[in-house]
Amino acid sequence: MKQTDMVLTRGGVRFAGRLWPCTIGRGGVRVNKREGDGATPAGVHDIVGLLYRPDRMAKPVDWAVPIRPGDLWSDDVRHEDYNLMVRAPYPYSHEVLRRADPLYDIVILTDWNWPRAERGRGSAIFLHRWRRPGYPTEGCLGFAPHHLKQIARRIRYGTKLIVPEALALD
Repeated sequence: MKQTDMVLTRGGVRFAGRLWPCTIGRGGVRVNKREGDGATPAGVHDIVGLLYRPDRMAKPVDWAVPIRPGDLWSDDVRHEDYNLMVRAPYPYSHEVLRRADPLYDIVILTDWNWPRAERGRGSAIFLHRWRRPGYPTEGCLGFAPHHLKQIARRIRYGTKLIVPEALALD
């Protein structure tokens, strides 16, 4: 296995030669992910970016982008900005990236349904901090904070996240 591949297993994600415990979406793993199903999509996903909270931590890697007040992620299938980062004020359905809790202090972005989103296929799949071990996400992958920082430092151009179809409920 190449260092740039991460593979989801029952115990977590295998990356850089070790197993990283993680949580998946409340809807399990699905081949046919849809907006709002709470599922983690099966397949091979490129890692395309990293966001972080500069008011809470130092820049984790040189290429990380700060999350500023007013940064949002559109999840409104009716709007042209669906599955893109947007700025407040934004009157359509969205997710706040600069959260009061620490879940999004580091956000690793995948290319799930991005950059040209198919409406209803599901918005962003992030790697972010977990609430606690075993507590599901809304479809993203959740990690222990110290593991997320270690993973972020190991990402290189071409890093992929592989969520095997064998785990899918479809």
